[in-house]
Amino acid sequence: MNQSIRIKNIGDLAKLAGVSTATVSRALSNSSLISIDTRNRIQTLAKQYEFQPSVVARNLRMQKTGAIGVVIHVGHERNQHVSDPFFMALLGHLADGLTERGFDLLLSRVIPENAEWLERMIDSGRCDGLIIIGQSDQSAVLDKVAATYHPLVVWGGYKPGQVHCSIGSDNFLGGKLAGQHLLDRGCRNLAFFGDPRAMEIGQRLEGFRAALEPMGLAHQLQVVPTHLTADGQDSEITAWLENGAKPDGIFAASDVMAMNALRALSEQGLIVPDQVRVVGYDDLPLAQQLVPRLTTIRQDIAAGAHYLIDCLIKRIGDQETASIVMKPELIVRMSS
Repeated sequence: MNQSIRIKNIGDLAKLAGVSTATVSRALSNSSLISIDTRNRIQTLAKQYEFQPSVVARNLRMQKTGAIGVVIHVGHERNQHVSDPFFMALLGHLADGLTERGFDLLLSRVIPENAEWLERMIDSGRCDGLIIIGQSDQSAVLDKVAATYHPLVVWGGYKPGQVHCSIGSDNFLGGKLAGQHLLDRGCRNLAFFGDPRAMEIGQRLEGFRAALEPMGLAHQLQVVPTHLTADGQDSEITAWLENGAKPDGIFAASDVMAMNALRALSEQGLIVPDQVRVVGYDDLPLAQQLVPRLTTIRQDIAAGAHYLIDCLIKRIGDQETASIVMKPELIVRMSS
């Protein structure tokens, strides 16, 4: 090997091999459009001269970026931040999984101002596909885009006729499990914390109501559409309690909401679970660190992240994938 020769790009390698740059590109990508002998000769030269083709250049030739966009959009809950414990848990699994599959993660937080927000992200060409975390109040936008843009998957709920591919737990069943558990614990004055405009939360409320129906309690269920403030507090819960509400059972649509409920109940001098029993949803790591430890509906976030990545990669390869609805599980701890 002539040590004075340096191969810096495909053009240099093409000159050395006496072929076109297109032929070199095909040889390095194992294309069947050139002969085996030519392919082997060029690959041997590349190895001899320690030439590594640019990943960026390869991606440009293949019209790929090597990046996956992960989008947190907060349509109905504008004060929710990326630091939310649920987002952090899911993002951790997504980052690990995408790295293992050879992709970079491009994270965006979006406050939708109009129906074109998602189309603008796609038109930017910055990534090979999108993972959207949550449907919020944007299900119609997701369906419209998914009808023509294939490499798109969404963490969230599922409903018949839905166009976009979603991964998530059976929210209706989860809500029903929470309701039946609180009934079994003797609760009769029940409340639901969460904004049902978001599909997942609305489905959890429907399941909760379904559990109360046989006991004739659904009509008196109190729904508190809670919203996080900039400091992470939940003013609606405090105001509701200060106005004289006396629940004996609360189902919070997320563990974060349940955490805020525990704090607000404590501030009002109400003891959990002696006076009020509380159930959350998600089973985040913090559920076992709260005092008392939180009873919750577990959805398998790690498995969900795996399904999101797997479905998206298949869709990038033009394969069809169906939505996946995972079975939730009641985890009983000290708060109920």
